[in-house]
Order: sequence, then C-alpha cells, then structure tokens
Amino acid sequence: MRQQDLPELTAELQRDFQEICNTAFTEDPYGCFGLPSHDLRGDLKHYRALEIDYNGVCFRLVYRVYESPTPKRVQVISFAEHDLAFDIHPALKRRGFLRLTT
Repeated sequence: MRQQDLPELTAELQRDFQEICNTAFTEDPYGCFGLPSHDLRGDLKHYRALEIDYNGVCFRLVYRVYESPTPKRVQVISFAEHDLAFDIHPALKRRGFLRLTT
C-alpha cells in the first residue's frame, strides 16, 4: 500500500494519511473522531472504509482493525479514489473491481 498508493497521492493527502495513522487509528480506529467511516460487507466484512473528500473527489482508505493478539493494531490495505481503493483485495477482483490504468 505504501509503495503503490501513497506515491500517487498529493502531498496534502499523504500528510492527511500520516495524521490519520498517528491519531485516529491509534486512539479511535472505529469512530475515527467522527470522520465518515463504515464497516464493509461481503468478502470484506472484517474491513472498514474511511471516506475522504478531497477537492470534490471521493477517496477511500480501506483498513482492518485487529484486536488480538494485543496490542490492537490497524492494517491499511489501500488509499485511493473510491473505486480504485478496492482493487487491492483479491476477492474484489473476482467480483469485477479492477484498477483502471491510463
């Protein structure tokens, strides 16, 4: 994720990512301090998506919270524009979500 998704983001979104990782994910990974987020369903039912609007473009940060073994940790699997954010997961590729390259 850090090698594939982050370099494609603007410097501002990269800073936002670091801030989210250092605050919301460490202190409130389910509520994200009120930022819009939700549980995913289907093949990604153990994952969550954090919604980020940047200059009118919808981005999704897809992550999973592991409660055990302790300590609690968060694994981020993707941070990209909405549809592209879900490309990383093989189950979504089987369902027709593919990364579009230009």
